[in-house]
Amino acid sequence: MINPFEIIETIKMIQDENLDIRTITMGISLRDCCHSDTETTCRKIYDKITRLSSKLVKTGEDIENEFGIPIINKRISVTPISLVAESCDTNDYVKFARTLEKAADTVGVNFIGGFSALVHKGYTPGDQKLINSIPEALATTGKVCSSVNVATTRAGINMDAVREMGQVIKQAAQLTADKGGLACAKLVVFSNAPEDNPFMAGAFHGIGEPECVINVGVSGPGVVKCAIEKIPDADFGILAETIKNIAFKITRMGQLVAQEASRRLGVPFGIVDLSLAPTPAIGDSVAHILEEMGLEKCGTHGTTAALALLNDAVKKGGTMATSYVGGLSGAFIPVSEDAGMIDAVKSGALSLEKLEAMTCICSVGLDMIAVPGSASAETISAIIADEVAIGVINNKTTAVRIIPVPGKDIGDVVEFGGLLGSGPVMAVSKFKSDAFIKRGGRIPAPIHAARN
Repeated sequence: MINPFEIIETIKMIQDENLDIRTITMGISLRDCCHSDTETTCRKIYDKITRLSSKLVKTGEDIENEFGIPIINKRISVTPISLVAESCDTNDYVKFARTLEKAADTVGVNFIGGFSALVHKGYTPGDQKLINSIPEALATTGKVCSSVNVATTRAGINMDAVREMGQVIKQAAQLTADKGGLACAKLVVFSNAPEDNPFMAGAFHGIGEPECVINVGVSGPGVVKCAIEKIPDADFGILAETIKNIAFKITRMGQLVAQEASRRLGVPFGIVDLSLAPTPAIGDSVAHILEEMGLEKCGTHGTTAALALLNDAVKKGGTMATSYVGGLSGAFIPVSEDAGMIDAVKSGALSLEKLEAMTCICSVGLDMIAVPGSASAETISAIIADEVAIGVINNKTTAVRIIPVPGKDIGDVVEFGGLLGSGPVMAVSKFKSDAFIKRGGRIPAPIHAARN
């Protein structure tokens, strides 16, 4: 049992160092909403979401006010809609996205995730219909988030799905060209997608999850940076120990909030996601943590090693603070959402290739990357293929959230707003991968996947 007085020492972190709970996310199973009639299914989806989450926002606000802990987002994740909608006699899955949007608006959450499909080994008809609907679904809704899992270590990489997702991303960008391709910021392509991730845009409620659950995502890059500032000459052992201790305190706060929300809502507590999730705010940057370790600029030689230390220390501290670690848990390196990453790209220190190397270590992958609108669907697919291959071979989650910004070129800046921030448009290779992507089929699972 956690005593609320354990968080007293975090008050300074909250007031001065951007410490917050990034999200309380309620996961909801929609498996009992299946019906052959589309309208009936949509009605059941709306009724169930609004019934179970009617007090979610109010509960989050009450906890925030009582404990003085900022809770930035209240969100919902649901069973992948491709599974729920497949029994319906319709090809128009945009209806389900609009139902999710309506439910999210009714209960007042920031985002709702789960317009998703799991196709790492192949498609069902429902998977194909959902993927076909993604561009319009994301272009015509504001809160709905989508994800597609195209690879796992156990199954290998579905290159047909990788090829198609490049086309889907291009279409989504074109449909929201007047907003800088914003629809793509709500779409993630995964390898080894976690079923209990509370962070958007990749959250969905996995089929192994309970009927309803509360998952919490913590944050705190600014807190870690401030702690490192106090030990400028420490060796790496002391540096790692300092980060580990801070991560413990941050996670204990997350555990407290998760348990309180669970108790008040009468819903089981699931996991705490330990991820250091940056924001565009000054002082809340993962890049600045790495630079505080002694790098002149994030992206220079040594960056991957620094990120490895950070990620490992965060995990070690967090797992001592809670027995229920889940989601992604580590350090995020989204470009547009991190002021330090933005500066590093603008200065020329950080390239797409270096970011890819860093994703061998980080918790997500290539996240919120703006590229020229002229980048082809095949090039985007090839970027996805590279990234999910890292996840498959290293048996970890990796993902791609990439925005080919219509009308923008290298060096231009696109404004997304809010937590999504602004992103400098990054260069992609001028050499083509078209013939590689057009091969199709499935890249087999690595040999170390055969572990039974």
